[in-house]
Amino acid sequence: MRSLALLCLLVLATPAYAATPEQHYLDLRDRYIAKFSKAKESDEIYKQHDAALKELAGALRSLVGPVTIKGLPTEGKSNVDTLFKNDIGFGHLDGLGFASEGDKTQAVVTTTALLKHWLAEHRDDGMPQEIGAALRSDRFYYYAIQDAAFAKYAELPITKPASASTAVAVLGVRGNGDLKGPPDEIDVVAIQGDKVFFVATSDAVKTAPIPPCEKIWKQMMAKPVDKKDPRGDMTREDNAMAAFTACFAKEAPSQSWFAAIVKKAQSQLDLLPLR
Repeated sequence: MRSLALLCLLVLATPAYAATPEQHYLDLRDRYIAKFSKAKESDEIYKQHDAALKELAGALRSLVGPVTIKGLPTEGKSNVDTLFKNDIGFGHLDGLGFASEGDKTQAVVTTTALLKHWLAEHRDDGMPQEIGAALRSDRFYYYAIQDAAFAKYAELPITKPASASTAVAVLGVRGNGDLKGPPDEIDVVAIQGDKVFFVATSDAVKTAPIPPCEKIWKQMMAKPVDKKDPRGDMTREDNAMAAFTACFAKEAPSQSWFAAIVKKAQSQLDLLPLR
C-alpha cells in the first residue's frame, strides 16, 4: 500500500507534459509581449526591452544551434525586433536574424515548429497554413522580415540540394508605396531536417520591362473605377497588379536576363550551411 501511495504521489507531482524548447521560447516571448504592450514608454522600459530581445536571442540560439552563413555575422540577433504590439513591424518570423552592413542581405534561421506556429499566428493576414504554399505566397515574404510590403513577381527554378527537403526562390519588389517596378529582390528559403533557412537580398539583380505585361497593366488601369466600391481605386490597382505579376511570372523565363537571375538565386542558396 505504501508503494502504491508513493506511486500516486509521483504521478500527481509529474507535469502533464514537458514543454518543448520551442514552447519555452514562445512562452517567454508572449510574457514579454504582454509586459511591454501595456507598459508606458520610458528609457527604463527601452532598456528592459533590449534586454528581453537579447534573452530571446539566447533562447533561439539554443534552439537552432551554431549557424554560419557565408558573408554574414556569426552572432545572430532576434528577428523579432519589437515586443510592443502596436509597433510597425510587430510579428516578424521567430528566429535568429543575420544581416550584412546596410541590410542588403538578411537571413533568418528558425525551426519548422516555430514556422508552423508563426503561420498560424498570421492566419487572419491571409497566410497559407501549409508550409509549401506559404513559401510560394507573397504573404510570407511580406510579414517575415522588414516593415515593407512585398510583391512576388516570379518563382525561380533553383536546384534543391540533396540534403534539403524544400528549396524555394522568388523574385519580387519590396517597398512602402508603389510595388510596380523592376523586381530586384531575391528571396530564398530552404528546409533541412527541422531547420528553416531564409535569405533575402535586395538590389540583387537587374531586370527589364516585359512589353506584353506592361500592356496588360495599362489596360487594367484604364478600366473605370467601380463607384459602388468604397475603395474602388485600390481595387482596380490590386486587380491590375495581380494580372501584371501573373503575366510577368509567365513571360519571365523567356527573357534574356532570366538565366542570370536564376544563377544569382542559386548562389544565395549556396550561402547556407546545407550539408
